[in-house]
Amino acid sequence: MANDLPAAQDLTGGPLSSETGVSGNAALAQLRAYIAAKAFKPGDRLPAERLLCIELGLKRTDLRRALEALEQENRLWRHVGKGTFLTESSEGTATGALDQLANLVSPADVMRARSALEPALAREAALHASASGIAKLRLNVDRAMQSASWREYEALDNEFHRQIAESSGSTTLLALFDQLNTLRRMVSWGRVVRSGTRPPQDHSSFAEHAAIVEEIAGRSPDAAQSAMRAHLRSVASRLLG
Repeated sequence: MANDLPAAQDLTGGPLSSETGVSGNAALAQLRAYIAAKAFKPGDRLPAERLLCIELGLKRTDLRRALEALEQENRLWRHVGKGTFLTESSEGTATGALDQLANLVSPADVMRARSALEPALAREAALHASASGIAKLRLNVDRAMQSASWREYEALDNEFHRQIAESSGSTTLLALFDQLNTLRRMVSWGRVVRSGTRPPQDHSSFAEHAAIVEEIAGRSPDAAQSAMRAHLRSVASRLLG
């Protein structure tokens, strides 16, 4: 009897590949769903393979096939010795260029670039942020102060700075921020030594972030720019010593 059932499909709507088999496509579907559920942004680093295997309940071989499939789609890329990062680039050359650049620049150079771009983003946010955007920034500040771990705080910190870029109302500025933020995470990931299991209650970024948000909410572009510049000077002093 002929089989009239339609071909099996993965979560993207494409047919399951005979090369990877059912388990490989199931692993790919799980990985896609995990990335979507965690709301990773361009430049975010995925957990180590060992942790992903535990969280997803996958064998290491199946996970690696899934990672390789996303890498071929240019959804993620790997930086030897630093980890696996997410990208939304449709062209592999873009991340390749960043990979090469990351080997040439220092954290201090990236910090200079941040100090040039991000205060301008804060200024634009003060002029263009929506009420809902400001509410999200305030919620981020509150959540960051309650972080149970450095990892949770760092994810919220990354989200905070991207929310400001989004609030600028400029697609071009947001794209520039994403590129610089990806480079930042490539260059400085793992270089900061943390003490304790979570940020201390007097962690300086808490008050600095709150000050930036209040200037944005007050529609004070010059003050928002100055507050971001002061915050980045503080970050630089901790990161660069």
